[in-house]
Amino acid sequence: MIKTRHIIYILALVGAVSCKTVTHLQETATELFRGEVVAKVGDYRLHRSQLESYIPAGVSAEDSAALARQYILTWAEDLLLMDMAEAQLSKQEKDVSAELEEYRKSLIKYRYEQLYIQQRLDTLVTDEEVARYYEENTDKFRLERPIVKSRYMIIPADARSLKLLKTKMSSEDDMEVMETDSLAASVAIKYVDSSDTWMDALVLARESGVDYRSMLAGFKVPFFSKDPFVEIPDESGNLHVIYVVEQVNEGKTAPLEYCDARIRDLILSSRKHALEEGLTESLLEDARKNNKFVIYENEQ
Repeated sequence: MIKTRHIIYILALVGAVSCKTVTHLQETATELFRGEVVAKVGDYRLHRSQLESYIPAGVSAEDSAALARQYILTWAEDLLLMDMAEAQLSKQEKDVSAELEEYRKSLIKYRYEQLYIQQRLDTLVTDEEVARYYEENTDKFRLERPIVKSRYMIIPADARSLKLLKTKMSSEDDMEVMETDSLAASVAIKYVDSSDTWMDALVLARESGVDYRSMLAGFKVPFFSKDPFVEIPDESGNLHVIYVVEQVNEGKTAPLEYCDARIRDLILSSRKHALEEGLTESLLEDARKNNKFVIYENEQ
């Protein structure tokens, strides 16, 4: 709830900051708080209830004052600009009926199209459809950046368990990989197992806290080499360790698994487009059949 003293303080600030541009915004406290009016611009009045509804409950007095001041200034500026526009524009320039009618028609048509699509769109996309689309459009799925499946951690560079953790996180034994979680919880600053999910290399760099280019330099080594680790130290004495489980480089075709969600969206988008085109075509066809739509040919 905004207290009277807060609003008086705000109006004092408003007058100090913008007294030249917001005329009549600040009145004496006696007149201003006679009733529920807290500010005015010309014949317009801002009521306390309007101001209070804008301020979230539970905010501090300082934040409440700042928000109130912002609201008052915005309210005043809008009214002053509108008054100036009304005074300076011609009657013809102020006539927006044609634009409003066009907007109304566009909005109504859009809402009907959305209803039409919603009622008819088949949202089920089968795995077979996804696979077929992928095979027929492989060029659409060339990678601009590498993608990887990985496990990564941030750990003090002098941690005694570093070597053991690297051994376990790169193991092919599922039990040892699972043990990495509990061991990392006690010594590592962060440990994430993303070995089941393809991830854009740029996203991996951001989430693992390393420089993207430095990480890419490490990725030049194939993941099946003797040392499939990327290790990047930081200024805090920590080591960012990335174990590359699997990797597909830029320029290659992304695996279907990585493209699945995108392909489903593309198929649904194509279906929507087909429905939109079918709607207009069917409307024209029905209108012609019923002589509701007729094109008169000019005879030569």
